[in-house]
Amino acid sequence: MFYRIPSRRVIVGFGSLRPREIQPKRVGEALMLDLGSMGKSGARALMLAMMLCLLPSACAAERQQASSKSDRSPTEVVREFYRALRERRFRDAFALSIYRPAVEGLSEEEFRDLQPDFERIAAAVPERFEIAGEQMSADAATVFIRLKDDPNAAPEPVALVRDKGGWLVGDRQSQLLVQQRGKAFFFQARIDAHHDEVQKLLQRIAAAQLVYSAQHDGRFADLSTLIRAGLVPKDLETADSTGYRFQIVVSNDGRSYAVRAEPARYGRTGRLSFYMDRNGIKSKDVGGKPLMEK
Repeated sequence: MFYRIPSRRVIVGFGSLRPREIQPKRVGEALMLDLGSMGKSGARALMLAMMLCLLPSACAAERQQASSKSDRSPTEVVREFYRALRERRFRDAFALSIYRPAVEGLSEEEFRDLQPDFERIAAAVPERFEIAGEQMSADAATVFIRLKDDPNAAPEPVALVRDKGGWLVGDRQSQLLVQQRGKAFFFQARIDAHHDEVQKLLQRIAAAQLVYSAQHDGRFADLSTLIRAGLVPKDLETADSTGYRFQIVVSNDGRSYAVRAEPARYGRTGRLSFYMDRNGIKSKDVGGKPLMEK
């Protein structure tokens, strides 16, 4: 599910535009219209002869492009992958990886929805790196990258798999998962990541409440107070980074509290609603509505 950019773990995806192809059937129809006065047998014979001449040239550019891609070494693929990401040419970058099925079926609206995620990926790409080595077998390869900003660091591996004669960034297990989920992959990956992050943030809130109550005679605080005290991140004020809306409800005497978290956009930023109190954390899919204590 995850592709590892050196020193960071991020999610990436793939998409490409297929070269335009000349359709033999349409070529034949055009020729038949132009040669209608020759009679069916003569027209068909000339049409077939001309098609046999046309087809090699029609497919030559595509064959050359496919050959060029298949001739790329794993190192060349990795270099171009990083370059395309840094330049924000996301579809070009994604076409060099196993995640192409996750992007090529996206509508323009869906792609724009994922654009902020792709931008974060690009921001994590190292600007300066060098290739430290390459290992290759029949259907898998590893390219080792060393960040130039830290020449003493150990090289980090980038996995590749062979697919249809060319090399793609990624591993075989992730490739199978992407093929199963198709264009839903990135949205589901985002949701899974948000669910994990909410769990960790709730645990952090619980720890922050313990610190705050120890300093305030056993009383707990609401979210804004914990943020002002520097006990929880300011990101919790909005759903921009977490994909969730958080709320802390404190009792009138301040001796107890409960936390709720709901997805900002159900089905896009999350599916589970969360509830936490002194008894622990609960989560359930309730269509994006608040999950209440029963």
